[in-house]
Amino acid sequence: MVGLVIFLIFCVIAIRPQLFTSVKDPTALDFMPGLGPSGDHWLGTTRLGQDIYAQLIYGTRESLLIAVIAGFFATVLSVLIGVSAAYLGGFADEVLLFFTNVFLVVPTFPLIIILSKYAGGGSFFVILLVLVATGWSYGANQLRAQALSLRNRDFLESARVRGERSLYIIVFELLPTMTSLIVANFLGAALYSVLAAAGLQFLGLGDQTKVSWGTMLYWAQSQGALQNGSPLWSIMPGLCVALLGTSFALLNYAFDEISNPALRPVRKLKVRSNGARAHS
Repeated sequence: MVGLVIFLIFCVIAIRPQLFTSVKDPTALDFMPGLGPSGDHWLGTTRLGQDIYAQLIYGTRESLLIAVIAGFFATVLSVLIGVSAAYLGGFADEVLLFFTNVFLVVPTFPLIIILSKYAGGGSFFVILLVLVATGWSYGANQLRAQALSLRNRDFLESARVRGERSLYIIVFELLPTMTSLIVANFLGAALYSVLAAAGLQFLGLGDQTKVSWGTMLYWAQSQGALQNGSPLWSIMPGLCVALLGTSFALLNYAFDEISNPALRPVRKLKVRSNGARAHS
């Protein structure tokens, strides 16, 4: 519940930032540089005269969009590769499994730095492409394992006997039984995306003309915010990245309980045992 509340708050801020600040353009140099927190500027201003609170609010949209879009497409790729490999088996499974394992063993963050650098870096699309390319392998491995355990179940055998095509069986018979695991993988990919995107932008590999939490961290570091009496310029975007990541982690944990029934009875058994002791 806590993770869902945090996520919904960020969604509202991303959709309607004007509800939370009167500043129209967060990049405009309209204020006195280096002001501390006050009633007019809740988090102070940057050394260039921009309102830090307004940048934090407007930066929510790009950070959230990167997390959700990259998480979605990484999950789609995970499903396509992981489930197809398990269901088809044979040579196709060996090739796709090898491809997945290569991405699993390669250190992820150095890889996304190299890919984004060679792709030209900067643009929103390039960051999405890099995050999708590096964020699918773990989910594909999980989904493949789950699909392997389901491949020979009776309901799939009956679909084969009816003469259904493999694509139909995968989409309409197999995937619906894996919904909770797919959702959990999406949340894990979104968590990875928000942290990795912030890291790339902090290193200067994002579009520094756009406002996001990662670019705020980049400019705060390059302008010496901590040394020049503007610590909130660095602290608040980092805190927002951590909060959004926490919301995805909490939601992921909740769906993990749904997808793994072994995790659910523990609390119920404790409640029952406590109730039995009370009656005795």
